[in-house]
Amino acid sequence: MLRNFVENHHVKFAERAQDWKDAIRMSCEVLEADGTVEANYKEDIIRCVEEYGPYIVIVPNVAMPHSQECAKGVHKTAIAFMKLEEPVSFDPEDPEKDAVLFFTLASCNPEQHLENMAKLSEVLGSEEVLNELMNAKTEEDLLEIQKKYLD
Repeated sequence: MLRNFVENHHVKFAERAQDWKDAIRMSCEVLEADGTVEANYKEDIIRCVEEYGPYIVIVPNVAMPHSQECAKGVHKTAIAFMKLEEPVSFDPEDPEKDAVLFFTLASCNPEQHLENMAKLSEVLGSEEVLNELMNAKTEEDLLEIQKKYLD
């Protein structure tokens, strides 16, 4: 999976985001760049978080931004990876709702989406992989983590 992020140019490393909305916008940039999603998609995700709360922070330090399946402006099924050096807070009252790692989902094909989710759960299910991702700084680091844990 990490190799797919690199090969598809769906990787972004950044120092910081101004706030959680900025982080979501940043996490969608690589998906917008290749036409996977249109510009409206990031605003749809932000609206969902505003409406339903920070449900996209699935475990401390890990967010999974997404909108509904087959959302308007989604043209391909993909996942993008973004890592921030400084955490962004989705809820100032709850430090467990801070995020550093972002796995941004776009889906228009249910079967491919389920396959992506299965691969992503393998990544998220490993504490070692998550710890290594927290320290990753480059695409080469992602490829090393893939070789070490996921091949």
